[in-house]
Amino acid sequence: MNRLLWVLQVLLGIQFFFVGIVHFIVPPGLPALMAWMYELPTGLHYFSGTAEILAGLGLILPGLTRIQTRLTPLAALGLVLVMAGAVVWHVTRNEFANMFTNIILMGLAGFVAYGRWKLSPLKDKGAS
Repeated sequence: MNRLLWVLQVLLGIQFFFVGIVHFIVPPGLPALMAWMYELPTGLHYFSGTAEILAGLGLILPGLTRIQTRLTPLAALGLVLVMAGAVVWHVTRNEFANMFTNIILMGLAGFVAYGRWKLSPLKDKGAS
């Protein structure tokens, strides 16, 4: 279980870290599935970009450093909340493919949160 959770943490961490960066730069020529980014209000870009970058780091760094490992399930839970908001955003715009992707990411992040709280918690340095 620990390996599966690590794979999910790394994949989700990388995904959200880089999508969070895109929220700040919003480059021209994004793929059609990401065209919604051009219409997202600036404040929401900053909020979700910051949340995604911090959560992406929070999925990986505490476990690697074994410092404040309790932050990993909290980061995953934060992503569940961000993805729930994204589902609402995409539903109001009838973007069902994006909504489906957000639900999958929300489920994976929820599994990581539960897994790191209950199934295979990470241990801090010096913890037995």
